[in-house]
Amino acid sequence: MTTPDSFGKLKQQVDEAERVITAAIADDEAAIRAKVDEARKNAETKASELRAKTQEASDKAEDNWRKIQKDWEAHIQRTRQHIDQTRSELDATRALHQAERAETDAMDAIDFAAAAIDEAEYAVLDALEAERHAKELVAAAS
Repeated sequence: MTTPDSFGKLKQQVDEAERVITAAIADDEAAIRAKVDEARKNAETKASELRAKTQEASDKAEDNWRKIQKDWEAHIQRTRQHIDQTRSELDATRALHQAERAETDAMDAIDFAAAAIDEAEYAVLDALEAERHAKELVAAAS
């Protein structure tokens, strides 16, 4: 799969997430809980795959990306731990606070994803430029 193709998969992933979220607006709490559990499982699977891929390419990967990934994983762990700890609490005030915090976490995740997409766009374009430049150099040397 080419780098531009991989970037194109991001839009498909965003479109599917938007479809699931839009559909969930009309769902009851149990249906939303099921979607939350499924989304968490999917996110954990993707994170595990990313960790494995990063480990495989550790000699080639930049330390910056590994640090970003570790920071993101730590954030996810803290967020999920908080969610797990407060899920069983029924106090209305705490529930409202939890809802506000969940909304903030969601917005932060969206902002992070948007920044990651911008970085991915930059990296794909840089890769295309490097590929074209290399082909020009090879052609000129021939």
